[in-house]
Amino acid sequence: MAINNYLKSLDLPECNDALLAEFIKMKQADLHNCVLKLWDDFKVANPSLAATDETISTEQQNTPELATEMADEPILLPQPEASVSISPADNIDADANNAQPVNATNSTNTPPQMSNTRGDAPSNAEGRDNQTFDLQMKSKTIMVPNGKVNQPYAFAFRIDDMGLSDVADYWFEGIDTLGLAFDADTNQIKGTPLVAGDHKIKLKIKRNDWSEGKPIFEREITLIINPDPKTLWKNIPTPTDIEYFKPDSDKQYVKVEATNGILGFGKRPRKDMVAASQRGRSHAQEGKPRDDDFSLHYLNDSGWYVMAVADGAGSAASSRKGAQIACQTVADVCEQKIISHLKEFEQHIKDFHADNASDKRKKLGDDLYHIVGNAVFNAFKNIDTEAKSANKPLKDFSTTLIVSICKKFKFGWFVGAFWVGDGGIGIYNHDTGFLKVLGETDGGEYAGQTRFLTMPEITQPAELYRRLRFDIVEDFTALILMSDGVTDPKFETDANLLKIDKWNDLWADITQSVNLSDDNQAAADELLNWLDFWSPGNHDDRTIAILY
Repeated sequence: MAINNYLKSLDLPECNDALLAEFIKMKQADLHNCVLKLWDDFKVANPSLAATDETISTEQQNTPELATEMADEPILLPQPEASVSISPADNIDADANNAQPVNATNSTNTPPQMSNTRGDAPSNAEGRDNQTFDLQMKSKTIMVPNGKVNQPYAFAFRIDDMGLSDVADYWFEGIDTLGLAFDADTNQIKGTPLVAGDHKIKLKIKRNDWSEGKPIFEREITLIINPDPKTLWKNIPTPTDIEYFKPDSDKQYVKVEATNGILGFGKRPRKDMVAASQRGRSHAQEGKPRDDDFSLHYLNDSGWYVMAVADGAGSAASSRKGAQIACQTVADVCEQKIISHLKEFEQHIKDFHADNASDKRKKLGDDLYHIVGNAVFNAFKNIDTEAKSANKPLKDFSTTLIVSICKKFKFGWFVGAFWVGDGGIGIYNHDTGFLKVLGETDGGEYAGQTRFLTMPEITQPAELYRRLRFDIVEDFTALILMSDGVTDPKFETDANLLKIDKWNDLWADITQSVNLSDDNQAAADELLNWLDFWSPGNHDDRTIAILY
């Protein structure tokens, strides 16, 4: 009897010549192994016939039909296929839902083990049926999505999609050690993966007629768990013996006491300041120092706030010192100039609020130039002095700089600012949807370029004046100064700095982790922790200062 005709006689589901031929071609090794095992089992079960094995074999050689059919359809062992493995390192930022197909090469090719505690040997028909089921199960393609360490994982496995009939129960083994579990009610593999790597898990299946002693079928599957990208970054401390050493992070909270009401009753809270600066992962990876810096200062006697954020150029060897000098200088000089110019300055603010005519705007602009412009120019001069003292080029100290001074009056808040370089500064009111960006980011001719305080043209009088901004607003939720380590991942483009939706998203993100309530000094630590947020491709130093 021809082998093809014999297989057709098994009444295989969806059997046709093309499908059967493909099945035989694909499963020749499995069929060969199964025939040999069944033959060995048969000889063990029939010892009286085993002695005639050689005679039977000789007689079978003279069977014309079988000899002809086997000659026409030789069974050849297939060449082993090279397996392709995708390592976690190649999939660091891959979507965790990218499924990896698993086929028969991922599973064992041995027949199911049939334990029979009752001692009853399965019938030949039952054994052939189990072999067929096992072959079907192992020939199916199973799509299992990749996971990622420390990120929730959920995959609904539908056994019906495999096209297997007669399945009573199934589950997975080898997933509990990965931080996962199989929920039989929802048929989900879910949990939070803990271990990265290519893991072998097992799909276990019981058929409808299963009872104690009958086989449990299994299929080995590869589940890829990608590592948490954050864990792949090194955090090498900055050597303390380097020139211009500074800590890898910094934070500050400035608490401003509430004002007394009439006759000492009804205290009114006043806005506080908080700032944090964190070394970027790109620097931590190589043990390099933080280049960003900031300063916060409150003048108790006059009620003025002074804030500054600076970002030292990554390509400049001593930029961390340039940023530090810039922030400290503007804090000191602004305080001096405000005190010496206080009465006239505040009168011009009141006059401008009452009548914002061009002449009054000019007087107020001149005041701001006298205070903030002078502070910025002195920052440049102090950096230049340090460069000469250290016998280094001035460009080695290149830094951006954002400065703001502000005060609350009865009619509202005066906010003045200066900005050179990238990053951003804005007055933001969450309740009213008001946004005022106090300047323009300096983009260079090529991506990644910007302007720096240390460029000679920046401190020319006309250029200094052009970069000054001021406004009077009734109130605001926050005045925020940021280096580009924050604006790049949170705003993505310069144009997005002008979109209130982006500021809403930023504020929601910050306040989800940072309690910006009055007098909460823990906000400094919380803000520093927030700066550790993950954003693929954005690993620069991050600094933010908030008046709220």
